This record gives sequence, structure tokens and C-alpha cells, in this order.
Amino acid sequence: MASIEEALAVIRRGIDDLIPENEMVEKLKEGRPLRIKAGFDPTAPDLHLGHTVLINKLRQFQDLGHQVIFLIGDFTGMIGDPTGKSATRPPLTEEQVAQNAISYKEQVFKILDPDKTRVVFNSDWMKKLSASDMIRLAGQYSVARMLERDDFHKRYEAEQSIAIHEFLYPLVQGYDSVALEADVELGGTDQRFNLLMGRHLQKQYGQKPQVVLTMPILEGLDGVQKMSKSLGNYVGVNDSPGEMYTKLLSMPDELLWRYFELLSFRPLAEIEEYRAAVEAGANPQEYKKLFAQEIITRFHDADAAANAHKSAGNRVGLGEIPENVPVVEVALAGREQLHIVGLLKEAGLAQNGKAAKDVFGRGAVYMNGEQLTEEKMFSAGDDVVLQAGKKKIARVLITE
Repeated sequence: MASIEEALAVIRRGIDDLIPENEMVEKLKEGRPLRIKAGFDPTAPDLHLGHTVLINKLRQFQDLGHQVIFLIGDFTGMIGDPTGKSATRPPLTEEQVAQNAISYKEQVFKILDPDKTRVVFNSDWMKKLSASDMIRLAGQYSVARMLERDDFHKRYEAEQSIAIHEFLYPLVQGYDSVALEADVELGGTDQRFNLLMGRHLQKQYGQKPQVVLTMPILEGLDGVQKMSKSLGNYVGVNDSPGEMYTKLLSMPDELLWRYFELLSFRPLAEIEEYRAAVEAGANPQEYKKLFAQEIITRFHDADAAANAHKSAGNRVGLGEIPENVPVVEVALAGREQLHIVGLLKEAGLAQNGKAAKDVFGRGAVYMNGEQLTEEKMFSAGDDVVLQAGKKKIARVLITE
């Protein structure tokens, strides 16, 4: 079993905050398996890598010997989580919640150990509460304190509608911790208010308060906005191996280390070695491939990871040559040679000369799988595979 310091090192990896850390230490000193709770509203049937940041941390707790309580918020899902919303969120129907919950369970066990996971639904206890129980619960927090929550505060100041049932959401999430007697609750940074509500209510109900652990919100493949299906910057847990490979190799270089820290199970020391190698001149694409193989293996298998590049399609990672590359002939038409910028334009790999200069200038042109870092002239008889950016690739034959 890991020492307390070793366990804390694992727990701290990639987190945003641990509230309060001294209570986490005290709980670890008790030497018993802790009840680690995380709640998920089944608002959509498919998970993406952004969701798995939290699930990965749950797996780390399992590996430390603790029990994970994977809470499917079927009751709270029918309220509608107001977190980060500028308007009242439509609640889900019972049928939608049930269908999405089935999909969630299928996906999370690609990461979590089923033998160390307790799957629960908060309708099991919430539907048993009477009207007087709910009124008593509502009496545990004031409207003034509720309006301190950022999204409620903004809507109140803007004179936008806040429905009474939305105030119940953080109370119900907090009461889940009471019902489960949670020792630790995990959530994204946007859930901080709700997670702390759990601590507050546990104290009110005479329980030892849970420790709150917040995880950062993962940026999407654009490296700017949070990963989201609606923004199209996501990698889905159910994406095909080729799709995963294509998407992950397209990420900005600087995003790779963030993904390694939050999504990989490799030791941090090993990741630092990769980073040092890239800073010393190694091609970051090689480490993107390593990362992609780890993720594809997790959600598919090792064979799928080894062959993912073959099914990546026409949109491929920089430097990766797929099967069935289209062939384009470009005639010199009296010219002795053709500059790379002109060749990209005439081969249809760039819309115009300006676009060709831009893609070459930002280092996104690859020849035969190798980055083209210097200007190059092409002559009749040259036969090369050229790639410009993530979507354009062709075998180019230079003719007279």
C-alpha cells in the first residue's frame, strides 16, 4: 500500500484544488478504504475525453485502494443543472435519463475497475423524501447565500429568470453526499459551489464533512475553449480508432503536455523526459503518436492502436501518410523548377499563393512524412507525398 505522501502525490496530480488538504491527510491516516464520490448527470449519451479527466482521477483513487461511488444523477438530471447557464436549463425526461445512464455505464468501465466501483442513482433516496423532508432540506441554506453563486448572481443582476427548482439542484447534490456518507467528492472547477454544499449539509446532518477535490476543465483540440461536442473540438470515447488518431495528432503542440498530465496514466517523470526531448529538438508528433496509442488502447485495444493510422482517412496527423493517397500531376510547362509554395497551390493543396505561404511559414508542410523546414525547388520527374496542414495530402508527380 502506498504511503500517505505517495498517495498525496497521486491525488495532487493535475488537480485544481483540494479543500482542505489537512483533512485529506487525516482521512488517509485512518487506513480504511475511503468512499470517493463523483456525480454525473446523464444529459447526453456519449462521453468525451473532457469527461474522463474526472474519471481518470477516480481510477487513481481505486488504484490506491479506495472505493469509488459513481453517482448517476437521474433525479438531478430531471431538475436540470444550472451550472454555467445564462437561462433555465430544460430538464430531461425519465426515458432520456434512463437511456443515457445505460450508455454512461458502458463507457466508464473502460477506465474504472468494476469490482471497486459502486454505481448508484440518486433517485433511490431522493424519491423517498417527503414534501416536509424537502422543505427541511431547503431550510438548510439561505437565498442570499445561494445568490452568491456566480451564475445565479449574474442572472439576478441581469434581471433574468431563476426558477425556484434551480435552487434545489445544489441542495440535492449536497444531500447526495449525506445519503452516501461520502469521504471525498470530485468535480470540475465549475462545480465548486455544489461540492462545498455537500460539506455544509454533512455538517448540518451531524456527519464528518467530505473533502472536496476539484479538477480543471479540459481544453478542446483548439487549445482555447473547453472540450465540447457543440464546438467540434472534442475526442469522443466512442470515436473510432482512426478518428481518435486523426484528432489527437491534430492538436497544437503546446497542448500535448496538458493532455499527458490529465489524461495519461504514464508517470509524470516519464512525461517530463518527453517534454525535455521535444525542447531539445525532437519532433512532437512522435509523442502525440505515443499519447494517441495509449488513449486508443484504453478505449479499444492494442491492435486497434497499432493500426489506427491506417484508417485515419484523408484528414491525418502531420507527418502521417495514410493509405490510398490521391495522385496529382503538376506540369512545369516550360519552367525549369517549381518552388514549394507554387507547387502547393498548383497541386491543390492550398487555395492560393497566400494560403500556401501561410501553411509553409507555420511549419505545417510535410514531404514524404518529414517536416519541410527549408524552402525547396522541384524538377521534372520528382515524385513526392506532400501534406499541407491536417486535411490536404497528395502524391505529387512533377512532369515537363
